[in-house]
Amino acid sequence: MAGGSAKSEKQGMASSPTSYESTAESLTDEFQRSYQTRPSLFRAPGRVNLIGEHTDYNDGFVMPAAIGFYTWIAAGARPDRTLHVHSGEFHETIDLSLDSLAGPPRKHWSDFVRGVAAVLESRGLHLSGANLIIQGQVPMGAGLSSSASLEVATGLALLATSQVEVPQLELVKICQRAEHEYVGTRCGIMDQFIAVFASSGHALMIDCRSLDFQSLSIPDDARLVICNSMVKHVLASGEYNRRRAECEAGVKVFRNHSPNVQALRDVTMADLATHKAELTDVVYRRCRHVISENQRVLDAAEALRASDLSRFGRLMYESHRSLQKDYEVSCDELDLLVEIASSCGGVLGSRMTGGGFGGCTITLVRSHSVEAFREQVTHTYKAKTGITPDLYVCSAAQGAAPWR
Repeated sequence: MAGGSAKSEKQGMASSPTSYESTAESLTDEFQRSYQTRPSLFRAPGRVNLIGEHTDYNDGFVMPAAIGFYTWIAAGARPDRTLHVHSGEFHETIDLSLDSLAGPPRKHWSDFVRGVAAVLESRGLHLSGANLIIQGQVPMGAGLSSSASLEVATGLALLATSQVEVPQLELVKICQRAEHEYVGTRCGIMDQFIAVFASSGHALMIDCRSLDFQSLSIPDDARLVICNSMVKHVLASGEYNRRRAECEAGVKVFRNHSPNVQALRDVTMADLATHKAELTDVVYRRCRHVISENQRVLDAAEALRASDLSRFGRLMYESHRSLQKDYEVSCDELDLLVEIASSCGGVLGSRMTGGGFGGCTITLVRSHSVEAFREQVTHTYKAKTGITPDLYVCSAAQGAAPWR
């Protein structure tokens, strides 16, 4: 949930260096008008997951890339223990006392800021007060991780204004804990991780158990096109928790035979076949998705190392079918977007991305085919659903950092 205006480049390219300069200039001007001093600027990106869905909470592998939409924060220190925070998106200004940050989620955008500050303080990092103006470019509600983007940008701003440093991985864990405890979302670590460690032009293959990662180059002649279905089915949250429980039920069965099994990460397809009779049909299919999806991420990494985008695209389609049939987290609109994409020239692969039940697809498209792809998807999807989708054409972007 980014706290600023979502100036997304709908139907166009992700934000360009020129628009970044413009954002920085306008945010600096706004801060100077409000506080009569020049701020420091910080930004953190949203992300899209190329392959590896519902594997993170099973200690598996994921492969996200940052996208060129950022949450920006202009920040300046205050002499007191107050965070004076303005959100451009919500047209709201609040004060948070650094001495009274405790409490359950309030279901308010400020929970993200409050949570990061509270976790930093709980680590013994004494923060100073700050004036913060937040402006977001990450489209909200599209599954592009505007929440982690806001958390990481907030962390950078608060640490800098307090003249405190923490290692990058520590910042990732701080932001994840903030979302768990102060927002109430039991997210995996992928979103905060990619926001911090992303590298321009590269995806990251992350081992969600060890937190080791590999940076993998995405060839220049391909673009990442995110298609927002513009629907979000209300059962998503409950079904997400159900899937986690089903995976845990599978782990219990496998652990009875091998105490070393801690998560589905530790189970092979051979193990799954051996113990199929002990699993319900639903739990069997959930496990099959996670085990096969982990292998697809490893195979996709090999494909990128070899610049074999055709193979990478085939793995994307396989991932979508598994999410559709075995994990059952797709929906008609996402399936339609993938079907349309598969009929377009220059498309290498397409799949749903994110938790499912609506949200977005990610499609790998040859650069020369992007315009035709955009037109065909928009026209066909609207003709079949009555809905005009939002499309975002991106390249893998740089991770969080101060702005110059």
